[in-house]
Amino acid sequence: MNKDLKILIIGDSPTGRRTTKSLLRDAGYSNTEEADGGATALPILERGRYDFVITDLNKPSMSIDLLQKVRAHDQLGALPFLMTVAEVKREQLVPVEQADANHFITKPLTASDLKAKIEKIFTKVESADPAETCLVEG
Repeated sequence: MNKDLKILIIGDSPTGRRTTKSLLRDAGYSNTEEADGGATALPILERGRYDFVITDLNKPSMSIDLLQKVRAHDQLGALPFLMTVAEVKREQLVPVEQADANHFITKPLTASDLKAKIEKIFTKVESADPAETCLVEG
């Protein structure tokens, strides 16, 4: 697994972003940047070359709106997305699945869980089977 992935961490909580950044570092991923919401994230994604996005589903309209814009974008459409959720409620995850998130992970996050999810997503993405790249499960 490429530990030099450029990862954008998106969330409205500075503490949450710092925690995710620290856990990613513990998992071996140190090439990270932060955005404080979907409105600021899209221009950042358009300017930079990112390999992966982690966003908090705390504000579903913001996260799902961003994901839909990214999926419709010519250059960013295939960018892998991992959604973090506080609790697993099926009604909350349906829009995530419909917007084509690659995976979700429940909080509290751990470095080993993040590493496993990232590896799982990239295994599916590299399989080149579009039917298997969207994986909404716990």
